[in-house]
Amino acid sequence: MDTSPVVRARGITKCFGDVIALDGVDLDLAHGQIHGLVGPNGAGKTTLLGMLLGLSGPDSGTIEVLGSPAGRGLAVPRGVAGFVDGPGLYPTLTARQNLDAMLALSGREGRAARAGRVDEVLEEVGLREVADERTRGFSLGMRQRLGLAAALLGEPRLLVLDEPSNGLDPAGKKHVHGVLTRLAEAGTAVVLSSHRMDDVEALCSDVTILSAGRVLFSGPLAKLAAESAELDYRITAVDPRQALRVAAEADGASVVEQTVAWRGAEAFVVRARPAALDALMARLAAEGVAVRELAPVVSPLEAAFLALTEQQEAQQRRQREAQRQEAGR
Repeated sequence: MDTSPVVRARGITKCFGDVIALDGVDLDLAHGQIHGLVGPNGAGKTTLLGMLLGLSGPDSGTIEVLGSPAGRGLAVPRGVAGFVDGPGLYPTLTARQNLDAMLALSGREGRAARAGRVDEVLEEVGLREVADERTRGFSLGMRQRLGLAAALLGEPRLLVLDEPSNGLDPAGKKHVHGVLTRLAEAGTAVVLSSHRMDDVEALCSDVTILSAGRVLFSGPLAKLAAESAELDYRITAVDPRQALRVAAEADGASVVEQTVAWRGAEAFVVRARPAALDALMARLAAEGVAVRELAPVVSPLEAAFLALTEQQEAQQRRQREAQRQEAGR
């Protein structure tokens, strides 16, 4: 696999008037990697994705995509595809006609060759059965899948997706996850934004957490989980009373809720760091207590995201208060 970086950004800053959209952002993306961008509304995720697609350029800093400088006014390297703020489609055309028109505009010659490629990507995203329906009647989820099909037409080496799971039902989400996973296994780099923490955790090996244009964390999900503070975990056991007794005596773990109704069974909630939780699971097994389910009440990514953003908000409040006090002197 190619070891050269697909994306390398250093110190990216972008302002819109007085609003700082990106503030000194670094980003690295390798071949075959699915990288998630997470952050609240206005964090700068879409702005960063747009730069990768050549829709805008940084005010300062450098960004390279597939070895070439990227930014507004610069040619987007061949092999880059995707969408921000939803895919652009012609509502009066069918799904097949939309994709054929995009291929024709890209300069691919031969109607037969175009038709074959269109059928391939429609099949890949699960829209073959609605290929000849006008897109004006498509649901949000179907439009997202057609946008993904359009991005796949050119067999991209970098796929940039803004909220690709919007509007997808469980079957559609599973289908799209499968497509992205197969692309990554074949060497395509994928960078996507999402408000769905479960999607990011299921798909991404690495994540960047943005807030107010600044990077709060960037790196492997495993590292984020290892660095996280105590989390609450829900435990369902065959003998809940025996499991609760063991948990109450465990070092580094505390029972925060003794009885929780969960999926028709009785569960309880413990608070622990990963190492202490591992020790608790080992002790339950050693004492013959069968655990049916262990799951975080809030996912590690969501817990880390909330903790990091709350810390930043608290720091910003302190800074504003200090500025007010200084101005009042």
